[in-house]
Amino acid sequence: MSATSTVTNLTQRVFDDADTAPIDPFSLFEDWYEEARVSEPNDPHAMALATVDADGLPDVRMVLLNARDQRGYCFFTNFESDKARELLANPKAALVFHWKSLRRQIRMRGPVEVVSDSEADAYFSTRGRVSQIGAHASKQSRPLPNRYTLLERVETLTKSLGDDEPVQRPKHWSGFRLIPQTMEFWKDGANRLHDRVRFTRDASGTWSRQRLYP
Repeated sequence: MSATSTVTNLTQRVFDDADTAPIDPFSLFEDWYEEARVSEPNDPHAMALATVDADGLPDVRMVLLNARDQRGYCFFTNFESDKARELLANPKAALVFHWKSLRRQIRMRGPVEVVSDSEADAYFSTRGRVSQIGAHASKQSRPLPNRYTLLERVETLTKSLGDDEPVQRPKHWSGFRLIPQTMEFWKDGANRLHDRVRFTRDASGTWSRQRLYP
């Protein structure tokens, strides 16, 4: 059996069985994500991040999934940005992955924590040099007079560093990890009879699942 067939069978199982078999939602995410890496033409790791501001007004934007494990799902950003300030004030968020090529969607919600300095350093070291310099140059979310101002800041910093000096992670740049308490898997169905399965984690860390009407 091919790897693609195996993934498809695992994917189908969560929707077609009697809704009682124990299935790890993190593993199911990996199955779907692997298929998305093959089928999506651009950025299969793109996800919508929803936060709220001080007035409780929702805010949403696209970010990239940069790291993941059994603890949760991580992205990195300037901590002076709107999303970071909102998360530091109210550390709860929601994420949505939508893979149009597969007609699938995964939603998750839960508390958010700041990643460790070592995790932030490790990811920052994988970024391209211009991207690293850009993290220093960008005053994210603040007014910018014109694009030339940003490009000039990047050029000035590039010249000041030279070609060999490593770019250190700015103190105001790090990452967040969403720790999912719920994960919902949605699959398109004919005649809008979609499949939805929601996983919920209790205080002990045990996951349960429930099929939902579309």
